Amino acid sequence: MAVRDALGRALELPGPPRRIVSLVPSLTEALFALGAGDRVVGLTYFCLEPQPQVRSLPKVGGTKTVDVARVLALAPDLVIASAEENRPEHVEAIAEAGIPVYVTLPTTVLGALHLLEELSTLLGTEEQARPLLESSRRVLAETLSLAQGRPRPRVFCPIWRDPWMTIGPGTYMHDLIATCGGDNIFADVHERYPAVELEEAVRRRPDVVLLPSEPYRFRRRHLAELEAAGLAGVRVHFVDGRLLCWYGPRIPDALVQVRRLLLGV
Repeated sequence: MAVRDALGRALELPGPPRRIVSLVPSLTEALFALGAGDRVVGLTYFCLEPQPQVRSLPKVGGTKTVDVARVLALAPDLVIASAEENRPEHVEAIAEAGIPVYVTLPTTVLGALHLLEELSTLLGTEEQARPLLESSRRVLAETLSLAQGRPRPRVFCPIWRDPWMTIGPGTYMHDLIATCGGDNIFADVHERYPAVELEEAVRRRPDVVLLPSEPYRFRRRHLAELEAAGLAGVRVHFVDGRLLCWYGPRIPDALVQVRRLLLGV
């Protein structure tokens, strides 16, 4: 099968890959959900799901600290990477060694579903992937229908502190929130992950604050900072960060849970 990855590079495999190294935690989980978990021969330290299947698999470093030599030693016939999570020099070094690298970067929920469908075709696991894809599409249609015509809460979703950072347009998290009926208060910025001041977030008058558990783990003690900045009285929800940024088998649950937090339906 021939495909073009997120970098626009042509990728052609002679047949379904048998030895896969995944450098993307959410897609490691997706590989198992798509029926190719038994072909995963290496992953990163951050690829923690699904447990216990991934626990004993060889690790090739972190998402930003990939040990290229360790990847090559595993003799993969496909490496799955992310244009956002992995460093370009690591991806280039693996590709230059002659290993096919499928680079991903979904920026919308629909794009993530297209990625999963394309990946299942690349893997030759279309039948195993069908229930997940059908469920995801059904819940997506339901969510869009429920959000239509309802008041859209203004949402502030920080992803880091010291400095405070949030999500801008062109990101999967931004589109997930929009799909679930919310309006990102930083939708007008020109960066995908801008650094922001809490005072600016207050001026943009959010109705809801989502505090994810990753990439930064927000805890209840951080509420005091938000309140001191002027966000007292705003609805605050602590959210499993994997629902907001892991595109894969979590998509249906993410759509249901985030829309309930934002819209109550």
